[in-house]
Amino acid sequence: MSEDKTLTCRDCSVDFVFSASEQDFYNEKGFTNEPGRCPECRAARKQKNNGGGYSQGGARPQREMHDVVCAACGVETQVPFRPSSDRPVYCRDCFSKNSGR
Repeated sequence: MSEDKTLTCRDCSVDFVFSASEQDFYNEKGFTNEPGRCPECRAARKQKNNGGGYSQGGARPQREMHDVVCAACGVETQVPFRPSSDRPVYCRDCFSKNSGR
């Protein structure tokens, strides 16, 4: 069983606790590095980046959508890729059924 650790945030230099349960979670997920930022700085960084490393403004780029007809049920839908004529394209529901998700 892990024990709580006190770490220092690389951004604000405040000490924070890396709890035993958080360490267990990190180990379960296969993470090898301890967190370098306190929860407040992690949340602020995530908010600033809007959940990821997107454009300078932090907004996710708009995806180009393509109109298609589902090969299984015939419903009209949109997909975020340019379909090719040699492979079937499915709507979300049929794709989930066919992929076992």
